Amino acid sequence: MVKPLWVEKHRPNTIGDYVFVDERQKNQVSQWVKDGMIPHLLMSGEPGTGKTTLAKVLIHELEIEAYDLLEINASRENGVEVVRNKINAFAQTMPFGKFKVIFLDEADYASAEFQAALRGDMERYSSTVRFILTCNYVHKIIPALRESRCHHFHIAKPDKTEFTARAATVLVAENIEFDLDTLDNYVRAAYPDLRKCLNLLQVNSGSGKLIPPQEQGSNEHELLVEATMQFKAGNILGGRQQLMQYISLYPSRIEDIYTWMYDNLDLWSSTNQGKDAAIIIIRNGLVSLSSVGVPEIALAASLSELTA
Repeated sequence: MVKPLWVEKHRPNTIGDYVFVDERQKNQVSQWVKDGMIPHLLMSGEPGTGKTTLAKVLIHELEIEAYDLLEINASRENGVEVVRNKINAFAQTMPFGKFKVIFLDEADYASAEFQAALRGDMERYSSTVRFILTCNYVHKIIPALRESRCHHFHIAKPDKTEFTARAATVLVAENIEFDLDTLDNYVRAAYPDLRKCLNLLQVNSGSGKLIPPQEQGSNEHELLVEATMQFKAGNILGGRQQLMQYISLYPSRIEDIYTWMYDNLDLWSSTNQGKDAAIIIIRNGLVSLSSVGVPEIALAASLSELTA
């Protein structure tokens, strides 16, 4: 029997189970459920922060049945023909319940033509249909949707303490033995993407105990875990080597490394002054990427300054 993915098994279904970073947002969502109605919604935020989960919580709490729900992942279906055929055909028929929901996940992957075609549909079918859009990069959503047709609902990333607590709760629920230092390595590598973190934890706890990655360089996420372990242990050279291997394998992901460095400022200094200096180094490294041209050289220079 195939074991369920933790990220799906432990996905919240109700407002009470969902962990809100902002209490005002919890109150807003609760009011929508109480009213039994939502506006067109655009949910933005970093990967893994709970956008899709919150959309599904709303759909569940509003008791939208399967025949009144159309789900589209724009990373796979993003051409204008999807709007003209699939969305229009669904929206034109009357709902069985109070209203229909068209859930467009990863809407920032939708083409400009796709998004432009949605403008009319949002207005034309507003009496019977609500749209819920999610995106990682809100600037990729055209202003006509982002600013005038949707209520923008930004989901901020949780702080690391809350993030760690969520991951630990899943490990406890799954009866996995773990120590906080090992868990911290995975948290640092995956934060703020809880989905990524839970997937890493599940893969590396098959024996009933959470262990460090066993195959060096098996994927980009485990390379970050290994780099974290090296830096925490004071092995600067080893940590640098792991990050350089990451960039050699995934050169287009270099900005992710700079984000990781920023999210882990305490690896570079224990003082506020030192952390401020690290932020400037990281910023300068990002700025220099376009001029240096070779990602490995830009990253090597930044790491040399951070660990000097």
